Amino acid sequence: MIDTQPTTCNLCGGKVILCSNARVYHGREYGSGRCYYCLSCGAYVGTHKPRPKEAMGLLADEPMRKGKKLCHALFDTLWQGKEHANQERSKAYRWLAREMGIPIEDCHFGHFDIHQLRQAYRILRQRCGDPPC
Repeated sequence: MIDTQPTTCNLCGGKVILCSNARVYHGREYGSGRCYYCLSCGAYVGTHKPRPKEAMGLLADEPMRKGKKLCHALFDTLWQGKEHANQERSKAYRWLAREMGIPIEDCHFGHFDIHQLRQAYRILRQRCGDPPC
């Protein structure tokens, strides 16, 4: 289970603050307008729009953000644009959770650390090859 109101960075142990996400988006706010930001290493995570104090996942640095994008590029081809897309998406998450050996409730790219992102990427590449699937 992730800390939805982190005060310590999961990457470096530094102090984390809740602040405007304009800090990481070059002066513009997006979504909820808030993020948790590590004062030591600069890792951050956005918050949910209807619950702006609730982190959407783990704080992420650039390699983790890149990993999430790469995983989504593969994963989303498994369900996007298909009939019954929501059901296909749920089915794809169940499949990925089984392949990774984790509970379905823990299968979310925003909750993955760098090792889990690498594992998910390898599994998705094996199934999908290079995007698109």
